Amino acid sequence: MKYAYFPGCSLQGMAAEFDRSARAVCDHLGITLEEIPDWVCCGASPAHATSHLLSMALPAVTLAAVEEAAQTGSPATMVTACASCYNRLRVASHEVKEDAALRADVEEAAQVKLAGTVEVRHLLDVLHNDLGTEAIRNSATRPLSGLKVACYYGCLLLRPPKVVAFDDPNHPRIMEDLLAAAGAECVEWAYKTECCGASLSLARPDTVCKLVNDILREARDAGADLIATACPLCQTNLDVRQLDVAKAYGTRYNIPAIYFTQLLGIALGLPEKSLGLNRLIISPKPVLQKLQAAA
Repeated sequence: MKYAYFPGCSLQGMAAEFDRSARAVCDHLGITLEEIPDWVCCGASPAHATSHLLSMALPAVTLAAVEEAAQTGSPATMVTACASCYNRLRVASHEVKEDAALRADVEEAAQVKLAGTVEVRHLLDVLHNDLGTEAIRNSATRPLSGLKVACYYGCLLLRPPKVVAFDDPNHPRIMEDLLAAAGAECVEWAYKTECCGASLSLARPDTVCKLVNDILREARDAGADLIATACPLCQTNLDVRQLDVAKAYGTRYNIPAIYFTQLLGIALGLPEKSLGLNRLIISPKPVLQKLQAAA
């Protein structure tokens, strides 16, 4: 299995552990990720809020790069691990295919030509539907037995459903399926697709603090040891803001927010260094001691 890989800006910086663990897991499972040559930022929420044309033109540059590389044998299917990147790339790909006038404007703005041949997919989708949960189960040398996980999808991964959803947008199970195959117990909770408010971090920190508190409270009340996510913005918000939440609401949750790829890497027995666990603010190490006890 070989895919054109779009790491995105966050995974080259604040979420480097997401990129590192995604590559390590895929390599271990026999999935080849070919980084796209000359990829550019997808624009994420800032471009979307600033200009519709800009939010289409930035992804178009990368889509065109994949199309060009595919002509010489590189993969025509693009995969990304970042929920925001996936959303913007998938939406842009869809809109330029559906709207010829928009496509012409985007091609002029981005100075590219688009054939519309690239398929944009998320890593969760690839692991679940191309590789399969049985391969995860058979490869788990250190099962996540005894670990209770709240799978958190956030608001960008499966919305708008007609364009981006590869699972039920209201009751997704794909992350649960993968982590359960790795041995984890995935808890049922009502906040798995709620917004964490990341895009309001600077403008409305009070609102963001409340949203994060609600998510952490619900995860705790569901009995979760940690929260698994597929979004760098969500992970940062749920991890870094726990100190702000403690000051505002008087509750110290100390619930690690960890990337699903890091959890899969642990189950696969990959070296901790290759997963970047040391980069998390709320360390998962105390929780992961449950695995040692179970072993």
